[in-house]
Amino acid sequence: MSENVVHLHKATDPPTPDTAPTVLTVVPDAPPARPVPLWVRSGRAVKTVATHETTRATVRAAARHGLYTFNGGRIVARRAWDGRTGSRYERMIRAAEAAGNLEAAEEWEERLQRFRAARHHRRMDLLHSPVDAAKGVTVGAGMSVGALVALGVVMAISTGHVGDVITPLSATVDFIALLIRIVQVVWGPALSIGPFLALLALWSVGRKQHAAPKWALPANVRLGEGEPITPSIVVKALRDLGVPALARAIKEMGDAGASMLGPITIAGCGVEVDVTLPSGVSTNEVQGKRRKLAENLTRHEHEVFITIPQAARTVRLWVADSGALDEPIGPSPLVTDDTMTADYTKGKAPWGQDLRGDAAALSLYQRHLLITGLSNQGKTVALRSLALWLSLDKSVQFLLGDLKGAGDWNMFDGLATTLIQGPTDEHVIQVTEMVEGAVDEMNRRLQAPPGTVFPPLIVLVDEAQVAFMCPAKGTGKDKRPYGGAKADSRYFMAVRKIHNQGRAVNVLMWQGTQDPTNENLPKLVREGAHTRASLALGTESQARMALGDKAVDGGAAPNLLRPGLDRGTLVVASDGISIPAGQSSITVRTHYIDDDAAKAITDRAKALRDGVTTLHAIDRSAEHDPLADIAAVIGDAPRVRTKDVLARLAARNGDAYGEWSFLDLKRVLDDADAGPYKSDGVMVVSRDRVARALANRDGDGSASAE
Repeated sequence: MSENVVHLHKATDPPTPDTAPTVLTVVPDAPPARPVPLWVRSGRAVKTVATHETTRATVRAAARHGLYTFNGGRIVARRAWDGRTGSRYERMIRAAEAAGNLEAAEEWEERLQRFRAARHHRRMDLLHSPVDAAKGVTVGAGMSVGALVALGVVMAISTGHVGDVITPLSATVDFIALLIRIVQVVWGPALSIGPFLALLALWSVGRKQHAAPKWALPANVRLGEGEPITPSIVVKALRDLGVPALARAIKEMGDAGASMLGPITIAGCGVEVDVTLPSGVSTNEVQGKRRKLAENLTRHEHEVFITIPQAARTVRLWVADSGALDEPIGPSPLVTDDTMTADYTKGKAPWGQDLRGDAAALSLYQRHLLITGLSNQGKTVALRSLALWLSLDKSVQFLLGDLKGAGDWNMFDGLATTLIQGPTDEHVIQVTEMVEGAVDEMNRRLQAPPGTVFPPLIVLVDEAQVAFMCPAKGTGKDKRPYGGAKADSRYFMAVRKIHNQGRAVNVLMWQGTQDPTNENLPKLVREGAHTRASLALGTESQARMALGDKAVDGGAAPNLLRPGLDRGTLVVASDGISIPAGQSSITVRTHYIDDDAAKAITDRAKALRDGVTTLHAIDRSAEHDPLADIAAVIGDAPRVRTKDVLARLAARNGDAYGEWSFLDLKRVLDDADAGPYKSDGVMVVSRDRVARALANRDGDGSASAE
């Protein structure tokens, strides 16, 4: 028999999970939800129905068609009133006076006087018209009866029956009776249908004029999709522009406000119209409201361009079709025409299309070039397309420096005399020396006999801002910086010298830069370019740097182009491109030529030439060190004649030193403060000076590179 042990003390340890008692928790049921009152449910239903899109569309449609009919009646009544009175002339007189055009006001006043005189003459004629009309009806009726009786007599004589005398008269009476019966039958339905036809006619007039509030119009009209540009729309857009003097003048003009406008003409993928502003309104007030004007015309800002033509107090509006500027243009003729050649002197490069859709071609003859813009907007492609066209003239020579080094100019290998590609300070040094070499060539040409003809030499530097911002300085005695915008900057001064005199001997400077500032694009350099073009920029101040004050004041606005969306669209200020009279710039949508197409074009250009050996940049620190090589060929001798040093260098590295002259040797030694000197009447190089220069250079951590 088992025993049950009863413990008298209370256990202090908590029960284990296995032995813990099960606790049951009773959760009461949630109280039933309170019913929603009937008035709340009714209100929600009414709100849902009232705000439903179908209800809104129905209300808009009802309001729209009703207002079409009502406002159509107003329009017809206004037209009838204008036709019967001189109100039209009075409006034109007020419009001319508001615009300050007194000659036009006098002309309209003369027309009004002639209209009133003619109306008075017609009214005086009405005093005699009832008597004249009665006489005319009596005479006409008598003659008609007489003619019918005479016709009856002829018939009676012909047939021999006397009764035929009244046959024509009775037939006429029967015909009139038939017409009366027809009118009696039709009159009732006509009275019923006529008002509906009249309302339909009024509705049609209102619909064509969009005579309804904007909220009631169809979605495509309300959002401006495909809405045509009409005189009334332009006048309303100008009235609501927020220029008080302009708004007052247009209100005084009334419906005659359209007299400010010239003809609205189709211009490419949009329309163009000249607007003569009223007295007291300046052109820059309208230019400064470009965005608001575009929105008033139901367009985006980039779809409206405002320029200043030659006519005084006039602005020229170009308004694109909705979405037209987002469509790409066709391929370049350089790609589609394999037989195209170039003529540097007389030809023009096919660059793209203007906003009218006409071909935009640029003359490159003796014009320095500057293209700038934000990064990744198509600057290199736009610059390269000009170089590709010019490469098809076999007389043109190229010196190319690409300070981005992404391979955008690889296709010019074997075409350009020099091709340097890379973003480092070493590449800037080499590009600077390339430009300085072009300066030496320019000076040689300037000193040639008069009448000497020189082939074009294009010195092209892409990403030139890298050169201006380079911190590197020369070594030895020449401590001048390579970058910068001061008189001691080597790159800056070389570019300035070409700008000053290169054009006369066909040595031209082309530069492409990014995001211009006064630091990376100095004022003297940007103003030295004859052709200045800009892609999308961030601010108006940058636009002035890129194109100049005159172009921006005349309407040029690359800062209003859309980065990314308007890639490849340039605002150009140049006398080398056809610009409408009175304007200082033109907007060009450039053709896109990809790398494969560019290579095909350069292959054609290379076939025109006998062969060009392209000089590439060499990493001098890796290949050879001139100062160290000079020390090596001197050896243990205390001094060596310069002639012998040159011979030993050529034997040591013929590729690097085979064409060295005494000036090349002297330049390297002078830079290292170890210049040659005369000893016993001959020029020599000192071993100690070279060794000391090497020690100083290595101690400074700088290395000369060639």
